[in-house]
Amino acid sequence: MKIAIIGTVGVPGRYGGFETLAENLVLYAQKNIQSDKVVTVYCSAKAYPKQLTEYHGAELRYSRFNANGVQSIIYDISTAINAAFTGHDRLLVLGVSGAIIFPVLRLFSRAKIIVNVDGIEWRRDKWKGIARHFLRLSEAIAVRFAHKVISDNQGIADYLAKTYNVKSDVIAYGGDHALQKQQVPATISQALPQHYALALCRIEPENNVEMILEAFEDAEIPLVFVGNWENSIYGRNLKARFSAHPRLHLLDPVYEPGALFQIRCNASAYIHGHSAGGTNPALVEMMHLEQPIFAFDCNFNKYTTENRAAYFADAQSLRQQINQLPAIDNKDEMKEIAERLYMWDKIGGRYFSILR
Repeated sequence: MKIAIIGTVGVPGRYGGFETLAENLVLYAQKNIQSDKVVTVYCSAKAYPKQLTEYHGAELRYSRFNANGVQSIIYDISTAINAAFTGHDRLLVLGVSGAIIFPVLRLFSRAKIIVNVDGIEWRRDKWKGIARHFLRLSEAIAVRFAHKVISDNQGIADYLAKTYNVKSDVIAYGGDHALQKQQVPATISQALPQHYALALCRIEPENNVEMILEAFEDAEIPLVFVGNWENSIYGRNLKARFSAHPRLHLLDPVYEPGALFQIRCNASAYIHGHSAGGTNPALVEMMHLEQPIFAFDCNFNKYTTENRAAYFADAQSLRQQINQLPAIDNKDEMKEIAERLYMWDKIGGRYFSILR
């Protein structure tokens, strides 16, 4: 068995759910399969100035295309073709951007295609017009022509079954890597309050960023919000509107592991606003870190937390609940769910069972 992982920026993983998944599958293979180079990971050359040829026993191959944005289509197609015709008999494709190549691969290659469809990407607010229609078509092609389909959340599996009459294997993400205390010094760009709630996400409308900020304008506890504020007009407008508020601390993305670990562990609660997609890696990571979880009220988040977190539907309901801290405390329940469902050894075992 020779496996190619396609559709990520690459490994070593840097701040992305699919990248973290790819890295942990590589580590699982190194630990459990007594042979090097069973796994090949395709990487975007632009993201790695220093291009390793091997990482924890996995072979690394590089593409000149970007793994995100419009170029992701070419990136996924070209790497899938290369993998299929260079001896790989399993293609683990993360995302559906390049799925239009699947029918061709089925005709001319014996490689088995296993696709993780991610969330319902075409529904995201950032996609309009042709891009939205293309992603919806890609989703349909992916589930039709893959040999196996993986959903990361039961809500995604229900959607695929209802829309395409396709049965998928539900495999979420691990989060226990968040427990690894980093030994590097933790430098945080600004002083933080002693007690605070934490939100951390890409600054996009479907993550309900504005709703969360409005809720904390009058909340009793300050909010630290980490995100890529400068990457869009939406983010820049929100930063301009809310950054002067004394109880709102808007931080740029934190990549340093020690600093991120410290920010997470010092929080008094975690606010999760995601409404699109399936199981979100940031949520399962925080469940391992034993913080009370307040999540947006949608079926994806309820499946992830087994309907045992605190849920909000608007700014008012979030403000009311967060003002009840510490009376609302579900951290022990979140930890129990995380240790039962979201451990990388278990996730890796399920993926490799399907790959075999």
